[in-house]
Amino acid sequence: MEWNWQTVKHLLLVVCGGVAFYCALQNLAAVFAALGWLLGVLWPFLLGGAIAFILNVPMRAIERGLFSGNRRMNKIRRPLALVLTLAAVIGVLTLASAVIGPGVGEAVMSLGQQIPAAFRRLQGQLAELETYLPLLESWAESLEIDWKDLTEKAVGLVQAWGSGLLSSGGGLIGGLVSGVSTFVIGFIFSLYILLQKEPLSRQGRQVLYGLLPIRAADRCLEILRLANRTFSSFLSGQCLEAVILGTLFAVSMTIFRMPYALLVGVLIALTALIPIVGAFIGCVAGALLIAVTDPWKALMFIVLFLVLQQVEGNLIYPHVVGSSVGLPSIWVLAAVTLGGKLMGIAGMLFFIPLCSVAYALFRDFVKGRLREKNVPVKKWRDPPPDPRRK
Repeated sequence: MEWNWQTVKHLLLVVCGGVAFYCALQNLAAVFAALGWLLGVLWPFLLGGAIAFILNVPMRAIERGLFSGNRRMNKIRRPLALVLTLAAVIGVLTLASAVIGPGVGEAVMSLGQQIPAAFRRLQGQLAELETYLPLLESWAESLEIDWKDLTEKAVGLVQAWGSGLLSSGGGLIGGLVSGVSTFVIGFIFSLYILLQKEPLSRQGRQVLYGLLPIRAADRCLEILRLANRTFSSFLSGQCLEAVILGTLFAVSMTIFRMPYALLVGVLIALTALIPIVGAFIGCVAGALLIAVTDPWKALMFIVLFLVLQQVEGNLIYPHVVGSSVGLPSIWVLAAVTLGGKLMGIAGMLFFIPLCSVAYALFRDFVKGRLREKNVPVKKWRDPPPDPRRK
């Protein structure tokens, strides 16, 4: 091995990296604490990046169709597209609230009207139990209960609960204020990202080509472009699938004269944004709302949900979302399960496009290896012959 400054530098980097890794293993608690602190500092900016990425999907479509042939409007095209995007998002949320709020209020009022009848039924059942009261009285008298001790314990529990509630109130308010401020900072940061996409993208490419070899930088940019296409396609496909499913429920429930058709359709459309399992959450909420008015129609709704879920699972979701991310249905289910176990609902939304990117990269790697080894297509396309048939 030729000893020069480049070789010595590489050896020093390897030695320093090994020492740093050993020290990190010996102080894992401090390392995790430092990572948690760093994540807390960067969280508003990470949140802003996520918001910008989500808003960029509709904003990009609006910007392409806005004054496309007029160069004089280039300066105001992007700000106007951003304003229209925000207005569209706020409009959708307002419309959903306008539908959900009155419907839930009506269901609560209906439940309140049914409470007196339920109390009358309860009184009748208690009247039937009067014959057993003498037996209950003799059984209670046979028990030796220290009511004073029970009262003191109950008062102590209430005092402890009250003091804990008061002490946690400050933390709750502080956490609420911190969450709101984090969201506001992230939202403002996302607006800056959306208004300056090209300069930020150009600066990022400069950093990659300045720090990495050209071939490695090209590969990183290729992966980032693939991830951008996959995540954007997944968001648009998931939103389209949710709208289709909510419309199917609203129309079919109207045809079968079920109550709260529009409300349940909106609820299922919102919960369907959660891949695969979101529609079941909407089913439970819808069945509870309908059961307040008519339990039999709630049962009909569950049957209708099972039918439409089969249509959605076998026809709509694989073709709309599965094709948009280029991931087979079996791996979509695996990605949702793994993401839900690791990160909850956010993991379900994140792991489908992430697994799609990993699937595409691994597929290209395997095909490249097959080409390098000159493996005939018939070796892996067709199953091997059964020797017992000879």
